[in-house]
Amino acid sequence: MNEIAPLANEFAGLYSDIGRYYTEKVNTHGATPWGVDWPCLPTQELRFVQLLRLCDFGLPLTLNDLGCGYGAMLAFLAKRHKRKSIDYLGIDLSAAMIAEARQLWQQRPNTEFVVGHASHRVADYSLASGIFNVKLGQADALWTRFVEKTLTSMHATSRHGFAVNFLAPLAEGEIGRTQLYRSPSRVWRTFCEKELGATAEVLESYGMLEYTLLVRRG
Repeated sequence: MNEIAPLANEFAGLYSDIGRYYTEKVNTHGATPWGVDWPCLPTQELRFVQLLRLCDFGLPLTLNDLGCGYGAMLAFLAKRHKRKSIDYLGIDLSAAMIAEARQLWQQRPNTEFVVGHASHRVADYSLASGIFNVKLGQADALWTRFVEKTLTSMHATSRHGFAVNFLAPLAEGEIGRTQLYRSPSRVWRTFCEKELGATAEVLESYGMLEYTLLVRRG
């Protein structure tokens, strides 16, 4: 299987920090929601429900899953869309995550996992669940450029569109984990529409303090 080495650029240290963080998580908790830093399975799957609203399952499709972890999206697809033909590529910065995923899903056809920060192919759709949430003390300006680069890459490798989620800002007086990244939905909706020339739909009010962007080619 091909491996995609993180580029030796301004994001090299950031990619390394992210990979190390999630490697520690999966080494501690294994192939579980806690192993990818989610609090429980129901909320993990609720996020998948929102992201997959982008996809048309009426025809066979190809899917890129950026920040795939141990491949939890595949387990959800097997429950909700088990008779659908889905050619799947999972990408993650943590080699330990990819090792877990390959072990779990080695018998599934049309499935590939690679270590890296971007897809090596154009698919019908690309999804990313929670990859922008944990900022790990990175400077705000660098994290913003990282989000911009990632969204641009997802757009370039998606034939029909991509979907991502973000944590919403806290209400005045609320206190949350300081290392988490939160941003108003208008910031990234505007970026996708103006910089990528796409149409962006915001999904909110599904029971968590976050939102999902469904980004479709214009």
